[in-house]
Amino acid sequence: VAIGDYVIHLASISDVLLAAVEGLTSTDLTSPSLNSLMSKPSKVWKSLRSTLTNLLLTPTFPTTSLIPLTTVTMHMPCQIGDYTDFYSSREHATNVGIMFRGVDNALQPNWLHLPVGYHGRASSVYLSGTDVVRPRGQLQKDKADPKQGSVYGGCKLMDFELEMAFFVGGEGSGPAEPISMEDAEDRIFGIVLMNDWSARDIQKW
Repeated sequence: VAIGDYVIHLASISDVLLAAVEGLTSTDLTSPSLNSLMSKPSKVWKSLRSTLTNLLLTPTFPTTSLIPLTTVTMHMPCQIGDYTDFYSSREHATNVGIMFRGVDNALQPNWLHLPVGYHGRASSVYLSGTDVVRPRGQLQKDKADPKQGSVYGGCKLMDFELEMAFFVGGEGSGPAEPISMEDAEDRIFGIVLMNDWSARDIQKW
């Protein structure tokens, strides 16, 4: 857990945390990913956070559990099983619509009435600082004459989008069991900034 310029090594204070947080297990604190902890009800996450806050405020908190952030190598926080990209910015949706359909038909009518989301490729989610290879694919050979077909090559219209990404956790719901809007907030485990890249010329063709 990051705190200022340090991270807290949870395993080193696991005895205290396991005694204080109902429902927490040693696996939650020692696994190489947060999936085990994320699968627990949100009351476990909240209790863990509250317990850590109180511990940090005590003068007896073991400073050996604090590791300088500069000496830590960041890893993917969890194994991402699925990824949904929501089209939630009107300005962005309009700009992309102009690119694909022109000014007169930029924003689709349904955008104003339903949350537009589409399936993304979980394997394409990387940590900051990871080298990313420019996408390659079919590009329209002649913009003025689609009948000329395509050529294969690297993307020339790379779109960079700064987005908010939400890690969703909690106990799994069964098939066709919806999660209500009232319960949605309890499923948000964490929030990060995400840089979403799109190969617009490949998409357009």
